[in-house]
Amino acid sequence: MSRVYNFSAGPAVLPEEVLKEAAAEMLDYKGSGMSVMEMSHRSEPFKKIIEEAESDIRELMNIPDNYKVLFIQGGASTQFAMIPMNLMKNGVADYIITGQFAKKAYKEAQKYGKINVIASSEDQTFSYIPDCSDLPVSEDADYVYICENNTIYGTKYKELPNTKGKPLVADVSSCFLSEPIDVEKYGIIYGGVQKNVGPAGMAIVIIREDLIREDVFPGTPTMLTYKTHADAGSLYNTPPAYSIYICGKVFKWLKKQGGLEAMKERNEKKAKILYDYLDESKLFKSSVNPKDRSLMNVTFVTGDKELDAKFVKEAKAAGLESLKGHRSVGGMRASIYNAMPIEGVEALVAFMKKFEEENL
Repeated sequence: MSRVYNFSAGPAVLPEEVLKEAAAEMLDYKGSGMSVMEMSHRSEPFKKIIEEAESDIRELMNIPDNYKVLFIQGGASTQFAMIPMNLMKNGVADYIITGQFAKKAYKEAQKYGKINVIASSEDQTFSYIPDCSDLPVSEDADYVYICENNTIYGTKYKELPNTKGKPLVADVSSCFLSEPIDVEKYGIIYGGVQKNVGPAGMAIVIIREDLIREDVFPGTPTMLTYKTHADAGSLYNTPPAYSIYICGKVFKWLKKQGGLEAMKERNEKKAKILYDYLDESKLFKSSVNPKDRSLMNVTFVTGDKELDAKFVKEAKAAGLESLKGHRSVGGMRASIYNAMPIEGVEALVAFMKKFEEENL
């Protein structure tokens, strides 16, 4: 069977070139006689893998020297607890709720201090990003938290909140490495890698050094302390070695594509094809305020649940995989991450046009 166009939100499509390289090295990584899966994380070949991965992501994102890059097990959801455990000095934090994952992070943080919701878009089913230019940021807030791209709802911050001098913490899981960003505007940038960077099971945390502290929340486990990972170069324990290896290959692939400026151009072009069609379609409609639309996750509906289900089923039969929307909202969602080729989006739009003709 040939490869399908995989629109899954995560685990998600990876560059074919990367998968082929990994396949070729599966039994024998660069003459070592073994797979990276079998290799000691203390070995010289793996030391080179993790050092190159860090060096390449630093280059891609232009990460300043006073930020650490940490490869941590557990995906983004583990960070929902690590962030308050490590960052709360005053026991206060401000959260902006723009979707389910921001909400989950907020609920988790409540275990560790006083958490204020200073803006939310829940009143309109998270279909927009609230105005964050002048928020009631708490004077004693240790940080302000956002989920920058909302996978389930298909929204994205186009301007970062005015945090009034407080560190900004951002979950960028589903827009990681999709466009250039100014790292210095953040205290912490983190993301689970399984959406746009690599295999599931790991988060990458980019953290300003002054936020790495010893005086963390009492009782914080050693493994949930940023200092543990920062001091040990992400090798305190056996890290998610294979995930780091694949992420490293994806970083090299991104550099070969021309870096994040080139990816942004390509991602805008792909998203435009799909959004332009949705804006003129008589059957399908976008679920999101146009100015807040994500380049990575495009959500849409027909307005008829049975028709939505028929579309998803027929699309799958046509080799367009995983277009069903998240169980909490229904409808459809096309995740068009970095590794989704433009041909995949064109094939999706062609299928949608055909489906519209047949079902209107």
